[in-house]
Amino acid sequence: MYNNILVPVDLNEKGFCDKAVAQAVWLAKQSASQVHLLTVVPGIHLSMVASYFPKEAAHKMKVETSERLQSFAKQHIDDDIAYHTYVAEGRPYTTIIDYAEQHGIDLIVMPSHKRSTLNRVVLGSVASKVVEHSPVHVLVLKPTA
Repeated sequence: MYNNILVPVDLNEKGFCDKAVAQAVWLAKQSASQVHLLTVVPGIHLSMVASYFPKEAAHKMKVETSERLQSFAKQHIDDDIAYHTYVAEGRPYTTIIDYAEQHGIDLIVMPSHKRSTLNRVVLGSVASKVVEHSPVHVLVLKPTA
């Protein structure tokens, strides 16, 4: 069914991605798939942003984020599931789509925030942009309650 399942993980919101990872793990067990966890950090190397941070700050942030993502993966993915973790820098929705294209992802599983219609129109959301632009299937899990 699927060979590679991608779950974008926002480590800043505790519990936000848990159900998406659980769903991806379940799907991976059904089809002997690999799970890819991707965390996107802000583009600190952009010239406008880079002037505010020391050069080693970007590296330190990526290393710390990578460690947090590894810890998250160990907590949420069973030992019998092959998985990869990756920390990328950039705009979340374009980075998710780029990762999917570069790594042969068959399915993206992601959570969605509960937002009003006005918020979606004004702010947009990562999930809606990924759905709109993704070359592969996207399973969006709605928030409960």
